[in-house]
Amino acid sequence: MSNPGLELPPPAQLMNLLAGGFVAQSIHVATRLGLADRLAEGASTAQALASAVGAHAPSLYRLMRGLAMVGVLEEQDGGSFTLTPIGQCLRRSAPGSLASMALLWGADWHLRPWAALEHAVRTGQSAFPHVFGGKDVFAWFAEGNREAFDTFNDAMTEFSAMACAAVTAAYDFSACKRITDIGGGHGLMLSSILKAAPQATGVLFDMPSVVEGAKKPIADAGLAGRCEIVGGDFFAGVPTGCDTYVIKHIIHDWDEASCVKILGHCRQGLVAGGRVLLIEMVLPPPGTPHFGKLLDLEMLVMTPGGQERTEREYAALFAKAALRLSRIVPTHSPVSVIEAVAS
Repeated sequence: MSNPGLELPPPAQLMNLLAGGFVAQSIHVATRLGLADRLAEGASTAQALASAVGAHAPSLYRLMRGLAMVGVLEEQDGGSFTLTPIGQCLRRSAPGSLASMALLWGADWHLRPWAALEHAVRTGQSAFPHVFGGKDVFAWFAEGNREAFDTFNDAMTEFSAMACAAVTAAYDFSACKRITDIGGGHGLMLSSILKAAPQATGVLFDMPSVVEGAKKPIADAGLAGRCEIVGGDFFAGVPTGCDTYVIKHIIHDWDEASCVKILGHCRQGLVAGGRVLLIEMVLPPPGTPHFGKLLDLEMLVMTPGGQERTEREYAALFAKAALRLSRIVPTHSPVSVIEAVAS
């Protein structure tokens, strides 16, 4: 690595950016091999790990050396390696784990649409259907690609875990009585909210195949008596009679017409004085760095018309669903709580 005290010339900086794909794929392979969980037991050499993970020892060393260069591992004298704090996040059960995200973003079915980014930029159309025979990613999941779907759901749960504590710390749920989490997956966000709002009951709403896997996590959280689990399609309708609808990382997946339909169903289900809460990234003004500006490209490549949005764009979207943007509550994470009420 270069001397951190010296600013690299522009060609060298660009070379580092171009090599980002090498780094991401190296992390993906290390996660598939389970290196972080093995190294959590203590320092080890590539030679000692090779047979346990089913790898060629010299090649495994080269992988681990590369990961040490970017701060995922630390190489010690004698050729042994240890985990850094960054590497700890690749352990499957570690707090803040991003192991499933590493598996998702390095998977072949995820990389292939990204290789068609140019198609998306030139046409404005999602790259995923271009690569997968006209099917959008959610239809492709439903077609029987269960392993990919499970990886996606696990990664979204990890993403939720990053936001849960930040959201419940930033937003006051004490006035909420009946909270429905739309597209809530296995219920991690709703569980966090219900624990922070003991006066409330909840409804976890997602596709039947998804919420089937939520029963145990909800029960393990001690919330089975306060949380109803409902399978359905948010394009057809949502549970009604709620004062709070939480929609986390759903709106950014869809085109405007689809978003208005989802929000419209929530508007119809709201009781008087209720609110719709989007948990999404809000893009800052031009020139302000934000991870959402890169995630927006993921939406362009992978989703049927999804995008990250600015405050003004959220306000316009709400207006088309008979809602009004009332406030945006930032959190100590990349996401904000975007609150809307009936207009």
